[in-house]
Amino acid sequence: MRISVIGCGYVGLVTGACFAEIGHHVACTDDDESKIAILRSGKLPIYEPHLDVLVEKNVREGRLLFVNNPGEAVRSSEAVFICVGTPPLENGDADLSAIDNVARMIATEGGGAKLVVEKSTVPAQTGQELKRALTVYSRKSGSNFTVASNPEFLREGTAVTDFLHPDRIVIGVDDDTAAKKLREIYAPILERKFKCPAHQDKCPAAAAPVFVSTTVNSAELIKHASNSFLALKISFANALADMCDQLGADVQEVTAAVGMDPRIGPQFLQAGLGFGGFCLPKDVQAFIRLAERVGIDFTLLKAAEQVNRQRIELLLAKARKALWVLKGKKIALLGLAFKPNTDDIRFSPAIEAAKRFIAEGASLRAFDPQAMEKTRKALPQISLAKNPYEAVKDVDAVVIATEWDEFRKLDWKRVYNEMARPLVIDARNSLNPAEMKSLGFEYYSFGR
Repeated sequence: MRISVIGCGYVGLVTGACFAEIGHHVACTDDDESKIAILRSGKLPIYEPHLDVLVEKNVREGRLLFVNNPGEAVRSSEAVFICVGTPPLENGDADLSAIDNVARMIATEGGGAKLVVEKSTVPAQTGQELKRALTVYSRKSGSNFTVASNPEFLREGTAVTDFLHPDRIVIGVDDDTAAKKLREIYAPILERKFKCPAHQDKCPAAAAPVFVSTTVNSAELIKHASNSFLALKISFANALADMCDQLGADVQEVTAAVGMDPRIGPQFLQAGLGFGGFCLPKDVQAFIRLAERVGIDFTLLKAAEQVNRQRIELLLAKARKALWVLKGKKIALLGLAFKPNTDDIRFSPAIEAAKRFIAEGASLRAFDPQAMEKTRKALPQISLAKNPYEAVKDVDAVVIATEWDEFRKLDWKRVYNEMARPLVIDARNSLNPAEMKSLGFEYYSFGR
């Protein structure tokens, strides 16, 4: 099928490349011409495991194109997937102006009947507004559009695997024609008729994904509800960690046993610096605002937000307790991305921690395997090291802010010898306390 993808960010680029990989012909476009220029040059504007191989292969084989002209992309397609950003406004609402701009473009440039699919995370009832906007904007062109919702459940760092091996594919439709077309688009994944480029012979999840068809309103609500519930689990684990600190228990032992209950599960019960990134924080805020607009006081989610906001202050409190005064202290920050296996620093707890340490007068030197360039542009006052060993040289403390495997595998004996004071504050609970103490480190973590 001929598909166009509007927006070449984390979601759009993965969506376009994976659709091409399973056999469709995909035209990706973005209003940021510099991003299209980067993609046409054979490079990627983001880091995501396996994505570079996928893009290079499908461009070479002619199934994936990057075009500057959005109208050209839309006119040549049977289905249009909207993957533009919906960042939070100051009041927490989702900014839907990009969706509106795309609707106007599709309506005037569409050229015939199209299936228009929301892939961006949007509040419930956005589909109704999108359909109305398409009708209004296409008054002169006479084009005909069907609107559907197809929320994404991609995790940065594993997005290619998540797309090709989902546990469920959710579509929101108001007619059988749209449902049939979306099922056809996803047929290779539903029938597992493709060779996984990310895992080859070690593909996860032997079972085919569940194909869930709902109304458009329900599909939109499913995405926000899923992310909000995950945020609740993370905040619960963090509140539990604070209790463990006070009661002399080990939060990892507690959550491991709690997670064995099949009604709960172990995922997203990791205590530490809290959740970040572009999805969970903004989706929780948008969900709270949506609830308020319809007269629901979602106190539960507000509490989860409050717990998450406190994590940075708790980290600073641990640092002050260990170092007494932060001003003038040399600190190495290991990790800048909001999670491992991505270069995304949007709403990153590590970046927020860096800002707080700098504000308190600490001398900060940081390293991240992938997020250095984006940090250099967003936070030019931070000193960046070439490698983790350079970052820790002669510092008074090391703070682990992102749980990269590279940091677990460091030669910690060498780190000990490089530091002025062997103090480690593990904000992600990624190291073994007994092993660190046996090496001679002062070691602090959350809830252990």
